[in-house]
Amino acid sequence: MRFRAKIADLACLNHFSRVTGTIARLARSCALRLTAGKLFFILADRAAGGGVGLWCELCQGNYFDEFQMEGVAAEHNEIYLEVVPENLSRALKTAQNAKAFKIKLTNKHCPCLRVAVELPSLSNSSRIVTHDIPVGVIPRRLWSDFREPNVPDFDVSIYLPALKTMKSVVERMKNLSNSIVIEANLRGEMNLKIETDLVCVTTHFKDLGNPPWASVDGCQSSSQGRDPECMAEARIDIKKLQQLLAGQQVNPTKALCNIVSKRIVHFVLLHEDVSLQYFIPALA
Repeated sequence: MRFRAKIADLACLNHFSRVTGTIARLARSCALRLTAGKLFFILADRAAGGGVGLWCELCQGNYFDEFQMEGVAAEHNEIYLEVVPENLSRALKTAQNAKAFKIKLTNKHCPCLRVAVELPSLSNSSRIVTHDIPVGVIPRRLWSDFREPNVPDFDVSIYLPALKTMKSVVERMKNLSNSIVIEANLRGEMNLKIETDLVCVTTHFKDLGNPPWASVDGCQSSSQGRDPECMAEARIDIKKLQQLLAGQQVNPTKALCNIVSKRIVHFVLLHEDVSLQYFIPALA
């Protein structure tokens, strides 16, 4: 099992740093899955029940100048590692003006991702800062716990308003309640609601648009034949939503959410070369 990679382009390095910064805000610990063509950050708390789920996918060719890996076996050419994304994010912050960033899997006293950052120097000699980030190797029998989650059979899918706007609304609302109701319909309307014994506050958004899911691969959802005015709603933990909005360092070109009434809200944030899915279960 081997892995080594290098980023020499500063723009790619800073973008990768922003992605890991976002993941660090969303997960204390997660799985890093390495394949020949892609990297995935995966949080499978949902399997344990009641937790959030996270699936972030990056094409390595968009970031790395060199990328070599050998998986656990020829027919299973993948590596699954348990990582603390905050540690990786911290190491990347030291690389903001770096000439090169190298990362490789080592195993001296314990499995580690060794990060070597080559910094610019006034003299001919280069300065190299090294970080050893401890990781756990996830055995193959557990890999099935980290497969891509199925997109739920949603009632309504809707584009999100500007995330900065949504973030400021949610931040104000979180002082009033621990939970928030998200509701949306097929007319491009979405409401964020706080309901307590003392207060009821609603923020309305309209003309957001609904993604044309039905035309993609003939994929049908339970929104087919649904009354366009009818709202689908789910009550979720407001802190988990705030965490998603506050953690965004990658400005997505498209952001949408799928609502399965009273069950789950599935957020999808898309950038040119990153896709992030985030699942927040509904509260009873």
